[in-house]
Amino acid sequence: MANYKLIISYDGTEYKGWQYQPDQRTVQGTIHKALQIITKRKPKLYGAGRTDAGVHALGQVANFHTRLFIPPESMKRAINSLLPPDIRIIKCEMVGDKFNARFHSKGKVYEYRLFNGEVIPPFLQRYTAQVKGPSLSIGAMREAASFLVGEKDFSSFTSETAKKDKVRRIASFKIRKKGGIYYFRVRGSGFLKYMVRIMVGTLIEVGKGKMTPQEFKEILDAKDRNLAGPTAPPQGLFLLKVLY
Repeated sequence: MANYKLIISYDGTEYKGWQYQPDQRTVQGTIHKALQIITKRKPKLYGAGRTDAGVHALGQVANFHTRLFIPPESMKRAINSLLPPDIRIIKCEMVGDKFNARFHSKGKVYEYRLFNGEVIPPFLQRYTAQVKGPSLSIGAMREAASFLVGEKDFSSFTSETAKKDKVRRIASFKIRKKGGIYYFRVRGSGFLKYMVRIMVGTLIEVGKGKMTPQEFKEILDAKDRNLAGPTAPPQGLFLLKVLY
C-alpha cells in the first residue's frame, strides 16, 4: 500500500476544528470526503494534532494509506480539486509504510497574532485577535513568557480536567511586535487543550499591567487554571509547523 504524507494549510473560520465530528463541518472530515471519492474507499486520515474551532494552520500534517499508486503531485491536484478554497494541500509525498503523522511528531510550532488598537482593519479580523486600549508592555510579556520555557506542569494553562500528565516541554517562546500586531511564537514537544490560547490570554493581562511577571510565574507554579487569565480568541492562532 502507498502511504501519503500531506502538508495542509487551512482557514479554520468556518470549521468546528480539525477533528472529525459527526454532523459537524471539520477540516479532517472535509479532506476525508475528498479521499473517499478518489480512492473509492474510506481510508483513515491521521492528523498530527487537533486544532480547535476557528483556529488556522499553515503546516498541519496528515497521512493516509491507499492501494492506489498515484504520483504525489497528481494526488495533490486531485485532492485540491475536490476541496473548498479554504483548505489546500500544500505538499504531498510518499513516505514509508510505518510513518504516522501523529505518533512520529516530535513537536509543534504555533503562532498567535494579536492586533492592539481601537479599530482593527477588516481584512485582519478573521486571522488576528484584537485588544483595545494602550499598547501592551512587550518587555513585561517577554519576561513572563521566559518562565514557560523548559519542562513544566501546565495545569494552570489548560481546560483539561482529567487526571492526566500535564507536563510538557516548551523549547522557546518568543514575542515580537510589527505594525501594531504582536506575534507570540511558541515551540514545544506537545500542547494541552487550549494551552497556547490560555498562555497568551494570561500574557495579555501582564501586558496590560494587571499582573506582574512574578505573579505570572506564581500562577504557573500553582497548577490552578482558575488563577490564569482568559482563553484568547481562536482566530489569532495558527499551527505553523509540525516537527519530525
